[in-house]
Amino acid sequence: MSNPRRKMINDPDALIEDLIEGMVSAHPKHLCVQGETGRAIVALNGPRDGKVGVVVGGGSGHEPAFAGYVGRGLADAAPLGNIFASPSPSQIMDAGFAADGGAGVLFLYGNYTGDVMNFGMAEEGLAESGITARSFVVTDDIASAPIEKLHERRGIAGDFFVFKVAGAAADLGLNMEEVEDAARRANDATRTMGVALSACTMPQTGKANFELPPGEMEIGMGIHGEPGVERGPAASADEVADKLLAPILEELSLDNLSRVAVLVNGLGSTSLLELYILHRRVAQVLGAHGVDIHMSWVGEFCTSLDMEGASITVMKLDDDLHKWLDHPCETPALSVGAPQTETHGEVTTQRAQKIAKTKRTVDRSALKSGGPITPEVFRSLMIAGVRTVEAERDHLNELDGAIGDGDHGLTMEMGWKAVQKVLNATDAAATITELCDEIAEAFLETVGASAGPLYSSGFRAAGDAVADRLNLDAEASVRWLEGMANGIGTRGGASVGQKTMVDAWAPAAEAARQELENGGDAQACISAAAQAAAAGAQATKDMQSQMGRSKKLGARSVGHVDPGAESAALLLKSWAEVTF
Repeated sequence: MSNPRRKMINDPDALIEDLIEGMVSAHPKHLCVQGETGRAIVALNGPRDGKVGVVVGGGSGHEPAFAGYVGRGLADAAPLGNIFASPSPSQIMDAGFAADGGAGVLFLYGNYTGDVMNFGMAEEGLAESGITARSFVVTDDIASAPIEKLHERRGIAGDFFVFKVAGAAADLGLNMEEVEDAARRANDATRTMGVALSACTMPQTGKANFELPPGEMEIGMGIHGEPGVERGPAASADEVADKLLAPILEELSLDNLSRVAVLVNGLGSTSLLELYILHRRVAQVLGAHGVDIHMSWVGEFCTSLDMEGASITVMKLDDDLHKWLDHPCETPALSVGAPQTETHGEVTTQRAQKIAKTKRTVDRSALKSGGPITPEVFRSLMIAGVRTVEAERDHLNELDGAIGDGDHGLTMEMGWKAVQKVLNATDAAATITELCDEIAEAFLETVGASAGPLYSSGFRAAGDAVADRLNLDAEASVRWLEGMANGIGTRGGASVGQKTMVDAWAPAAEAARQELENGGDAQACISAAAQAAAAGAQATKDMQSQMGRSKKLGARSVGHVDPGAESAALLLKSWAEVTF
């Protein structure tokens, strides 16, 4: 990895809070913050009674996306996640409450595993409060999957056009089905290809996500700092534009009767000089095909922190898409047309609501107490996990940088720091199941990325599996491990062999069960689980990823240990080293 790169930040743990304060203070006429989480950015003049609420969102690090598109005529609210990580369900729900005008709320976001999980859970939460919420995922990235698997593609800079169209449709008073259909039509008509000349650097570490030697470029990378699907020699601006445009032209079937909108997007460290040179070639190529460019945007609209590189997005227009694209909007990052004087519905009052959290009632007198793992011992196991994740953070980041976005160590550290706070704050008399509930909530609300829902579901299921116990004996310890594996597997939908953390958790649970059947005690069962998890994690090195962001790399994912499986193995190793 390269030497650390300096960043103008304060406390890394307060990075997003500082970002939000800065955005709102810079745009006080457009933005405010609503909700208890402090992560929902809301348009001061956006949400209105009778209008479909439009919520866009995702991780931070893509500025001006996503909060930069909050404002009249576009998005009503945007929840901000951590760097390259989805917002949590409660953060998304805060945005949903604020955007709700009684006609339902449409969530729009890129097609990433963590976003799909967290926004889906927020839909469920809003439904419990009587609010209809739906999700629409953007899938504009050609490089991330073949056309026959379009539904698996990532959403990258094409978010810009899909958000704009959906926001306009809602602002014009269309109903939920019509707004969702407008988003679908925009998505179907939009294609993107990108190129990176350098990796981005995580602000918390100052280290590059992956190594890209001078003279080479990555084709088809995502917007989370992950490597591309192809590496090749760096080329001239015209050659790059031609390479990126070729599949766009083919998939959109552009001809001399076509009208399009064009976005030449910088990824964070690319000069406008370079972007305009790229647009020059885009205009030449489209003109040679007889394609009319209705409107172009050139600049930074969906970045990847400080990555050097650019993407080209083209949306093929019909009359409706043309109209919605031209519809006035006023946001910090995008203004189109003159401000509207006609309104469709009255401005809503603040609708943010407190999200009720229920705690289970435990009858301690009915719990079984036999077994060496007391609640106190369980706490010591969890603290051992905290220490291990802190020590292995950089190692996990490096593994993730090879096939992902380079932040798995940071993500896990964030979650386990929250676990430590929970353990320090929770009553000493809390049972193991109650502690699992608190840990599950900490992961869900702190991490946001796919690891948040996965570990939250794992701990919740593990706690349920031993809800009849005060202390854990060998059999209960195995049930607890099986609950972790089942909860994670069920939430993520992964199975063994797909190069995920399940490749460590599933064999760990199986080995623990086998050790129990052979007469092993609780310590032996956990040790067997740790050994199996280590072997399972190592086995992922020879697998081609079939899930998550690394799936887009295809054969390039082979030869690298999955970071989620490795962190699971390290956690189990730390628990096996605790004597009880």
